[in-house]
Amino acid sequence: MTLPTLKEQEIWITFLALALLLCGAYICGKLMERIKAPKVVGEIMGGMLFGGTFLAHFWPETMNSIFLAYPEEGKVLNLFYQLGLTFLMFSSGFNTSIEWDKKDRKTIGCLFAGSTVLPMLAALPFVGMFERHFIGEKGAGLPFLLVFVIGVSITSIPVISKIFFDMGIMNTPFANLVLTVSTFQDLCLWILLNVATRIATTGELRLLDMIGVVVFTMGMFIVTKLLADRLHGYRKKLRSVDFYTISFIALLAVTALMSMLGINIMYSAFLVGYIVKAISQSDDAAKSRMQAASDFSFSLFVPVYFALVGIQLNLIHNFSLVRFAAFFAVAFLLEGVGTFLFLLPTKLRKRNMMNLAITMNARGGPGIVLATVAYSYQIISVEFFTVLILTTMLSSLIAGYWLRCQQKKDDTVFTELDG
Repeated sequence: MTLPTLKEQEIWITFLALALLLCGAYICGKLMERIKAPKVVGEIMGGMLFGGTFLAHFWPETMNSIFLAYPEEGKVLNLFYQLGLTFLMFSSGFNTSIEWDKKDRKTIGCLFAGSTVLPMLAALPFVGMFERHFIGEKGAGLPFLLVFVIGVSITSIPVISKIFFDMGIMNTPFANLVLTVSTFQDLCLWILLNVATRIATTGELRLLDMIGVVVFTMGMFIVTKLLADRLHGYRKKLRSVDFYTISFIALLAVTALMSMLGINIMYSAFLVGYIVKAISQSDDAAKSRMQAASDFSFSLFVPVYFALVGIQLNLIHNFSLVRFAAFFAVAFLLEGVGTFLFLLPTKLRKRNMMNLAITMNARGGPGIVLATVAYSYQIISVEFFTVLILTTMLSSLIAGYWLRCQQKKDDTVFTELDG
């Protein structure tokens, strides 16, 4: 069997495109760090430099000769996009503890209800305000409504994880609480997004099909949690396994299989990372290998992923500042107020309630995936696609600034949650 290959010119052009994206992400990311903003926001802005917002607007032929130089280049770059997203979620899963005591169940339940259920319901009256400008060709009815309420209420595991990584608070009680609830939130996102895309594709709601999606997605999470708990007992027997290689085999195989079954790559990669953590918990050598893999991914694939998100944005066309501001205000307030109010019955300190209200507003990765998937299925317009991406950037920027400010005031704020 002979595999087709790219021409020599196509190869070096692809390398040049990746180098420019990585350079833009690196420089803008460093600038954001200098002003104590989330690095991820700068990485997206680094991609925007080469898109229709800036360079591609003034020198379109030059930019096209680099990023669209041959028919398959978009697909090649998209592969790096998917790898960045996959490794980011894998690292997030590896550094997440989905465990809680009985005393935490009330806090988790209140946080989930306040940051997910209430904003979704409260967003319904606002759909009509934006529908005419935000709806796509196949979004009429339930598909657009579902995408709209998801966009208002969802929290980002990838972006908030990146913020936690950069701040050095990844394994604190605060981070574990946010990521645990965000995991349940993402379950809702994938279920509802699957419903929206299938309706947009088939033109009808197939009840049995939708029930199957819900049961399978929830079942995957439950099985993963039980399997991870079970594997803790076998960690001594598995110490000699080369996790550095085996984990990547599992990552690629499981994400491919789950994608065939309609489960999003992000969700599958997160679950694989969580299982690998359970297996390698007491093996320092395995953990060092995973840390090396994470460092490599955060130096190459992850910045390129966020830069490729930015390059697709066009703020000169396909954008209304007024409608963006209105949607952002609705989404931010509903999420923040709902979270704070539902946490009042808990024992959390008031400042931690406010910290969670701000943090749960960081929509990041899932917001980006929501935008790209909904737009590809023609559920939303290009304007709403841009609005959703900018909402993720601004909400992540606010969350990053807020958390760094709180950390500067009191470095124990993320470890001592109760009053």
